[in-house]
Amino acid sequence: MSRRLEGLLEASATRHPDRTAVVDPSTGRSVSYAEFAALSAGVAEALRAAGVGPGDRVGVSGKSIATLAAIFGAMRAGAAYVPVDVSAPAARSAAILADCAVRAVVAPRELSAKLAAELGIPDEPRDPLPALAGLGPQLVLTAGPGAGAPADLGGEDRNLAYVLYTSGSTGKPKGVMHTHASALAFVDWCAEAFRPTPEDRFSSHAPFHFDLSILDIYVPLMHGSTLVLIPDELGKQPTGLAALIAEERISVWYSTPSILTLLVEFGRLERYEFPALRIVNFAGEVFPVGNLRRLQASWSHPRYLNLYGPTETNVCTFCEVPGRVPDERSDPYPIGVPCSGDRCRVVDGTTDVARGEEGELVVAGGSVMVGYWNDPAKTDAVFFEQHGDRWYRTGDVVREDESGAYVFLGRRDRMIKRRGYRIEPGEIEAALHRHPEVVEAAVLGRTDAAGKVVITAHLACRTEPLSVIALKRWCSENLPLYMIPDRFSFHDALPKTSTDKVDYQMLKGLA
Repeated sequence: MSRRLEGLLEASATRHPDRTAVVDPSTGRSVSYAEFAALSAGVAEALRAAGVGPGDRVGVSGKSIATLAAIFGAMRAGAAYVPVDVSAPAARSAAILADCAVRAVVAPRELSAKLAAELGIPDEPRDPLPALAGLGPQLVLTAGPGAGAPADLGGEDRNLAYVLYTSGSTGKPKGVMHTHASALAFVDWCAEAFRPTPEDRFSSHAPFHFDLSILDIYVPLMHGSTLVLIPDELGKQPTGLAALIAEERISVWYSTPSILTLLVEFGRLERYEFPALRIVNFAGEVFPVGNLRRLQASWSHPRYLNLYGPTETNVCTFCEVPGRVPDERSDPYPIGVPCSGDRCRVVDGTTDVARGEEGELVVAGGSVMVGYWNDPAKTDAVFFEQHGDRWYRTGDVVREDESGAYVFLGRRDRMIKRRGYRIEPGEIEAALHRHPEVVEAAVLGRTDAAGKVVITAHLACRTEPLSVIALKRWCSENLPLYMIPDRFSFHDALPKTSTDKVDYQMLKGLA
């Protein structure tokens, strides 16, 4: 019988029934492995009674012990879960749930009513899940728009574990389909790389609709460790977050670099002690080396790992950062070498480029998605068959350095062409991040009405905004003249998406 994600919880409940599985500091509640397994079994029973079976999808929303029980309950019922952002407009979440034809939705009561209204579902009494009372906002079970709509994934249905929707370039979210096997390819690598023990306490900072949550949820529950839910309202408050990491004795942390930058800048880390912290993982965006160096000055003892991979691949490469970033280093660390049993190449089209030359990173292997839900054309566009493998095009431009590690250069779709030169905004951002007063930098290019390409640098600075003259001088000393930004825009902090990455779409609206 093939392995499944919910089996990780069931095995740990057998081995460690009395150990603490999940802690929710926002409610002060915690559950043991035996209790958590029983909760998820109860949700599975309720879902089956509502007609959910193998191959169906179940929408979930929120972040609590109860939401986690709904996730595992959906999988125990043979279904895949589809998490939606509790803070997103109900219309967007409803569109996702309709696109994925979910058969049922488990969500907080107030959100459930809004989703039903958007989906055109009759406003009828919704079934509360009483066993989950007191474990966060009360969750209710309601029918979804997919009742009676069979799925056809060419035999993959029984193995589909979850569908994560990411922003699409056309404005329509893309549903990334992962099987139990593709998730476990990544989770098994984490087990080997991190050597978790039942004494470990993992952070759960990412919302469940963000792919960082796959490590957060399944790696600790596979090993009898404790999962500590980071409350949404605390997740971006650096002083409170620093205190929680210390008080909850977090040993394995995982977040975007933006959150770690907030911690080192405003978290007053010197006020606390973090003896339990042994691993700091970061992913999702480039970590400016100056900010990483400052973090290591406060947290000098953990291992630091840069994990890379789009939602479509889980994590496919990694780089372990030295315990101390050399003072002379100014470039970000590479995204590293393949992991999760995956294979990577750097190509121009479908042809490999020489080591040291830039090209698109493509990935094949067990951690790669099945495809995009309900969009075979888009799936076909990002895959190609070659050498007996199915290769996924990441859209990321990299080069392979002398050591065999991949160096991230930027997104193919963010490239700027000006004066005959091809410009990667990430190179300008890296130069600006080297300035001692710059905390955050994001660079955008646009073509104005006269057909001229205008480059704007959006900055958050440590103290007062720097003068444009000083910034131009800095850029002229660190960049070719054709890369120097035309405009500088100053912010207290750069806007972020719900997954804590810089929100370039919002910045476009400000340009």
